[in-house]
Amino acid sequence: MHKSLSVLVLFFVGVIPIFAQGITGRWKTIDDETHEAKSIVEITERNGKFYGKIIKLFRSADEDPNPLCIDCPVDDIRYNKKVLGMEIIQNMSLEENGYGGGTILDPKVGKIYRCKLWIEENDLKVRGYWGPFYRTQTWHRSE
Repeated sequence: MHKSLSVLVLFFVGVIPIFAQGITGRWKTIDDETHEAKSIVEITERNGKFYGKIIKLFRSADEDPNPLCIDCPVDDIRYNKKVLGMEIIQNMSLEENGYGGGTILDPKVGKIYRCKLWIEENDLKVRGYWGPFYRTQTWHRSE
């Protein structure tokens, strides 16, 4: 009886931190068209806000391994900067149904979108809004 209780306690001690992490950690982004991995984004928390930075790019042999964000808005600090190491998610706050209030940059096209993030079945749902339109991606936790 005590062994069963010990195993159950160990199970919950091991599982609770996984759920407590929320959106922080490393996430593998998936290309909408090819369904292949594009990058690893690391989401961290600073002063109650959440930020995501590209820490790895998956590129083919004929692609620049560390391209510049030449299509980023000229008045944005990220314009013409290297994509690897770039903070693409900014100023996200915990809300009732996920995280919002911040922005996400798509460095491939240089557009900045209002953003909403939430966990669904251990994946991160990432929704970018442009006016009334939106697009949602599914990112997978990476180790």
